[in-house]
Amino acid sequence: MTDLPTFIAGLPKVELHVHHVGSASPRIVAELAARHEGRTPVPADPAALVDYFEFRDFAHFIEVYLSVVDLIRDPDDVWILTHEVARELARQQVRYAELTITPYSHVRRGIPAPAFCEAIEDARKRALDDFGIELRWCFDIPGEAGLPAAEETLRIALEERPDGLISFGLGGPEIGVPRPQFRPHFDQARAAGLRSVPHAGETTGPQTVWDALRELGAERIGHGISAAQDPELLAYLAERQIGMEICPTSNVRTRAVASLDEHPLPRLVEAGLLVTINSDDPPMFGTTLNDEYAVAARLLGAGPQGLAGLARNAVTASFLDPAGKQRITDEIDAYLTTAG
Repeated sequence: MTDLPTFIAGLPKVELHVHHVGSASPRIVAELAARHEGRTPVPADPAALVDYFEFRDFAHFIEVYLSVVDLIRDPDDVWILTHEVARELARQQVRYAELTITPYSHVRRGIPAPAFCEAIEDARKRALDDFGIELRWCFDIPGEAGLPAAEETLRIALEERPDGLISFGLGGPEIGVPRPQFRPHFDQARAAGLRSVPHAGETTGPQTVWDALRELGAERIGHGISAAQDPELLAYLAERQIGMEICPTSNVRTRAVASLDEHPLPRLVEAGLLVTINSDDPPMFGTTLNDEYAVAARLLGAGPQGLAGLARNAVTASFLDPAGKQRITDEIDAYLTTAG
């Protein structure tokens, strides 16, 4: 049998919870910061970014995250970022990724919505040619910006409707940002054929997950770790096999969970939930998707068979077409047979 790190490195994967700007590598962030030196608090030295990405709490994480968002000033920046994210994911054997993108944050900083969408679409097509990875988009509402951001995000999604767009989400802080207020926006997005994938239950309790399910029609839950506190909710999620986008290192780095050893991942798996492993904002959290699979292996005591099962879960929970799902599942099974 191949050793576990090598097995993880070669395992074909699907990534369902990874943020566009949050995936900018230290090199790209530093280059952008140098271009805007004197007008940004972001260090232009990649080594200094390690300290810059130390978060006191979730609110501080949002503050730092938005300072990096502010570095993306034109469509060329958008294209480079998107193409580089695809390069890094493909390097980790990711075959398909649903990238969470927040167009509102870029449009309000002066990038016209059509130009923004054109840049991500061109980069998506190039990524398939260059790296063999398929990208799809989740346009998400930055919750901290409130209902005006929801209106604008919905407008961009429905009016621009780039070919890669498949879902509608809600990110940012949960505390002070109740899910039900966004129901009209999710209703309209769902009526237009977009899937519902809000964040919920990361830094708040199980009620936020219930609200995402009942008010926003969530088909997957971003994070959702507080579900472990509610047996009724666990049973509901398990019965309906609603995908859970679990990002262990992220939860520790934003102080949502005190330590990896206290992470509820094992309880969610034991309860029979459709658990997927994801990286969230990997360079900001000093991780990769491969690292997150290694964390999952340790927390779950999983070997190749268990890790391949988690990879299959991500395929199942994805919004990829049936033929695409079968293709990647077959590849995972073949890899397990030869390497596991």
